[in-house]
Amino acid sequence: PVHNMRDPATQRPLLEELKAAGYVRYLGVTSTAPSQYEAMADVMRTQPIDFIGVAYAVDDRAAEEVVLPLALERGIGVLAYTPFGRGRLWQRIGERPAPEWAADFDAHGWAQLMLKFVLAHPAVTVACPGTSDPAHLLENLGAGRGRLPDADARERIVRLVDGLPAA
Repeated sequence: PVHNMRDPATQRPLLEELKAAGYVRYLGVTSTAPSQYEAMADVMRTQPIDFIGVAYAVDDRAAEEVVLPLALERGIGVLAYTPFGRGRLWQRIGERPAPEWAADFDAHGWAQLMLKFVLAHPAVTVACPGTSDPAHLLENLGAGRGRLPDADARERIVRLVDGLPAA
């Protein structure tokens, strides 16, 4: 990918050559900076790309404004980075137990609740939580099982997290 939107006008043609030669399967652009999302949207509108990578978490929904709807409209895959807000959400949650109603969509703990929130967005292809802890890996994998939250549950999650103290 053209990581962090570093000169897509130069890098994308090179990647297209590599794709045509069979060295690269998918072309994309990434950025976790909302200030770059409009430039990303311009690339999405004008260039043949297969995926984007953006920051997306229950308390970081800037990608919902332009790039996620555009990806859905244009059939562009979405890698959702930082679904735990780079650790910020864990600081906000503290020792609070996950809400009991999270079981309504098969979330058993905060990690699964947050990942299911991200995965339930219709534009999101995959969430990239990242961990080096095998126990966390197993917990994260559980988010791929069972039901996803519907629109009402997603709004309930937003209200819950918005009500938490700042990190």
